[in-house]
Amino acid sequence: MVVPHNPEYIHHSQSKISSSLLREIVFGLEDGMVSTLGAITGIATATNSQFTTLLSGFVVVSVESISMAVGSYLSTKSEKDTDERKLHEEREELKEFPEDERKELFDMYLRDGWPKKIAMDMAIVAQKDKKLFLLEMAYRELEIIPNNIEKPLLQGGVMFVAYIIGGSIPILPYLFLPIDQAVKLSVLFTLLGLFVLGSLTTRFTKRKWWKAGFEMLILASLAASVGYFVGQIAGVFLK
Repeated sequence: MVVPHNPEYIHHSQSKISSSLLREIVFGLEDGMVSTLGAITGIATATNSQFTTLLSGFVVVSVESISMAVGSYLSTKSEKDTDERKLHEEREELKEFPEDERKELFDMYLRDGWPKKIAMDMAIVAQKDKKLFLLEMAYRELEIIPNNIEKPLLQGGVMFVAYIIGGSIPILPYLFLPIDQAVKLSVLFTLLGLFVLGSLTTRFTKRKWWKAGFEMLILASLAASVGYFVGQIAGVFLK
């Protein structure tokens, strides 16, 4: 049954945050909370020193935020450079072998299921427009969308800020409370932060918020517990 046209129908709700930026935000926040919590909880229980714990926390967040940002920048830049090289090579091929490229585009249309005549007409129309020709070949052959190539500086900057915010959560209780109370609240705040982070991702994934929250909480807690147990073991040998 054909549904009558509804002028209020919204075909697709486009997020203002790209999937790559969302990945950096979630990764930075989660890793900042987990890595910092694991490190300072282990150090706090092993040394029972507020100063040592705070100093270690600031060092971890400072070094790791820069390291993660640089890693994000370099990996994104490598991908960007690779995509731009492929686009340059494809642009040259379109200039030197336009008929061969048109035939290739025609074959790709056929593989997608377009009728032969329509596929030929589309390939001919694309060939007449250099920008459209490159756009179609880039998307269908190279699986690249030229206008959506990621920005390395932006990716690195987002990762840097996200990691600092995430890493600050486990440290905050140690600034205001005695170490025995700070350890408990640090763990509590971080677990709560992980649950909230997992829940908030459902705004983009459409999963059930509580499932995503508990998934993030459980998996990240397992990772953070490694730092705690390492600290406990180290404390035995240091005493």
